[in-house]
Amino acid sequence: MADRKRGGRSDNFIMQAGILAAAGIISRMIGLLYRGPLDSVIGELGLGYYTSAFNYYTIVLLISSYSIPSAISKVIAQKLAVKEYKNAHRTFLCALGYVLAVGGAASLLLFFCAGFLVEEVAVPVLRTLAPTIFVYGILGVLRGYFQAHKSMVQTSVSQILEQIANAIVTVGAAYLLINLTMGSMEVPQDTAGQVERAVSGAVGSAMGTGAGVLVALLFMLAVYGLNRGMIQKRIRRDRHKNVEDYRTILKTITAVVTPFILSTAVYNLSGTVNNHIYTDIYPSVRDLDMVAITSGWGIFSGKALTVSNIPIAFATAMASAMLPSVAQLVAAQDIQGARDKIGMAVKTTMLISIPCAVGLFVLAQPVTKLLFPSTPAESLEKAGVMLMTLSLSVVFYALSTLNSSILQGLGKVNAPIIHAGAALIIQTVAACLLLFYTDLDLYSMAIANTLYSGIMCVLNQLAVRRAVGYRQEIRRTFAAPLAASGFMGVAAWAVYEGVYLASDSMRLAVIPAVIAAVCVYFVMLLILRGITEAELLGMPKGYLLVRIAKKCRLLA
Repeated sequence: MADRKRGGRSDNFIMQAGILAAAGIISRMIGLLYRGPLDSVIGELGLGYYTSAFNYYTIVLLISSYSIPSAISKVIAQKLAVKEYKNAHRTFLCALGYVLAVGGAASLLLFFCAGFLVEEVAVPVLRTLAPTIFVYGILGVLRGYFQAHKSMVQTSVSQILEQIANAIVTVGAAYLLINLTMGSMEVPQDTAGQVERAVSGAVGSAMGTGAGVLVALLFMLAVYGLNRGMIQKRIRRDRHKNVEDYRTILKTITAVVTPFILSTAVYNLSGTVNNHIYTDIYPSVRDLDMVAITSGWGIFSGKALTVSNIPIAFATAMASAMLPSVAQLVAAQDIQGARDKIGMAVKTTMLISIPCAVGLFVLAQPVTKLLFPSTPAESLEKAGVMLMTLSLSVVFYALSTLNSSILQGLGKVNAPIIHAGAALIIQTVAACLLLFYTDLDLYSMAIANTLYSGIMCVLNQLAVRRAVGYRQEIRRTFAAPLAASGFMGVAAWAVYEGVYLASDSMRLAVIPAVIAAVCVYFVMLLILRGITEAELLGMPKGYLLVRIAKKCRLLA
């Protein structure tokens, strides 16, 4: 009975994480697919202005609203664990009040202080992004509410809808604004004209971000409306006499949200710090051309970093699914149950992230060329090498993201803040040294990013071990996936080179290379006994994988 509760279908957090991960990967793939058309519309300079403004928008969003889904899901999950439905719903209402106040203040702050954060030409971009923070806060509360009920479908669908709307409006608005401002899509010869065109395109991109969040919010409001009758029915049936007042709930929310916000903000601050170092400090020290520097940053953040972030979607989804589960187990003082879930989550994350890292390393050049066909060859070459440099960070970020969420679920909310702060200091020093004393240029940023994620990974893993006294199994969690990924990488490279040699078509070569990689990894993982039948069954479409494995006589 205990096993069923921990691993059965009624509480299958791996399945829920899989649903959320699939949505995250689909969303990021949509994001990648429109990057090519967007790149051809606004260019690398436009991407540079957009990402510079977006980094500051992200920091304010992190401080005000981004952590709301995780924090709210934890608080509400604890109430649901003891069937306190009235208090759970009061927490939801209180959280809405919290984000309306904090999100509204943050949006106004970002709008009026934009001139102090970015260079003057990028101010309109940042101001266009500002209202999105207010809308995102409400969306975050609704997502957190359903995640607390261990239902990731609503969040998953809203993420996909958000990205679809984002893609359509981003490219469309950028195209229309450039045409309205410049009179045509032609790139001017003078620098001032190029800057004006790029800023117009970046403003259109910012409009797409807001439109996506608004569409997702409307969907979540509709879902809540459909479920409102059932929610009210459960509240009426709740016989608990300890109904908390709103002031107490608000204090609880603030106490939980604040460490989440600090942790998430510091954890994601490295991107803004690196942006500032590379686009502000570096050119002033070395007297470099700002347009070229901004374009270079667009290559790094808009291409290489964007592609490397796709596999991390699974770890982010696993973290979201883990948080309410671990919080409930800790509230019920089931430490062994928490250890079991942590072990399974880490293993599943490594099964996905290790082959993804190897695949990105091996196929970095063809993947970037496939996704950004209109980009000049020299820029694609840089993006491909930077993606290879970033590939190891996929594993580090996956594990550190998961463990940050686990620590928060265990109540160790300050640990990720301290670890992120220490890692940020070390990576900042490393980035400055590499930029100012070597000729690595943009590659310094890729190395610093990998160093940051590696330090976070080690510190978080040690903290989780101390918190619940568990030791992660090594052979099937790390060694087997790594060995299987090695065979996979060789197969992917061989198939790509062979098909490319025969067809002289990069597009034709990449697809069979990826298919071969997936098949070889799956076969080798089973041969090396890196995964069991029971673990396969716990994954999305696991029954299908088991059936295939048995037909191929890879499982008894």
